[in-house]
Amino acid sequence: MSDNTVTATDATFTEIVNGDKPVLVDFWAEWCGPCRMVAPILEEMASEHDSIAIAKLNVDENPQAAMQHDVMSIPTMILFQDGVEKKRLVGARSKAALLDELAEFI
Repeated sequence: MSDNTVTATDATFTEIVNGDKPVLVDFWAEWCGPCRMVAPILEEMASEHDSIAIAKLNVDENPQAAMQHDVMSIPTMILFQDGVEKKRLVGARSKAALLDELAEFI
């Protein structure tokens, strides 16, 4: 985990998604291959774009937040703005595809 991403937990989730800028939450698990493929892309995006925050939530360690947001498969990335879900991306994506999907928030 770098200095550019935030680690979310069940306890901190609400506070993180209610921040002053949009937050892309990456729901992931250690054993998930596609999650590991997306991780460095998200790290890069976090260091390149100040307009959104990127948080990572390990679903094995924090099942409550994942259940509350109906995360059924991982990786799932949900963009929250003012605590409200604005966009949901399920499955691994290339950096270009992620930037395209999130263009209105970046």
